[in-house]
Amino acid sequence: MSKETLFALSLFPYLGFLWFATRSQQLPRLALFGFYGTLVFVAVTIPAGIYAQVHYGESLANVDWLHGSAEVFLTLSNILIVLGFRQALKQGVGSRESGVGEES
Repeated sequence: MSKETLFALSLFPYLGFLWFATRSQQLPRLALFGFYGTLVFVAVTIPAGIYAQVHYGESLANVDWLHGSAEVFLTLSNILIVLGFRQALKQGVGSRESGVGEES
């Protein structure tokens, strides 16, 4: 199986994850945007890779300016995921602290 085929097939489980994560409404909203941003990264990387191959005769990894530009989307996605979960953890700790000492 070629790496391109494996890459294409890996999108289906990820799309399933996004569908379930969106439907469950359990993930922090900012983190969910980050996970969708990863999909944007994939959408940007594919044409960038084709452009690198057609115009430079190289893989995307060997065209620094193009590779770096595509990786910005992955970096932004990762930042959103981390900030989303960080915010959720802070809110969770805050809600537990406010409940300490209260009678049920």
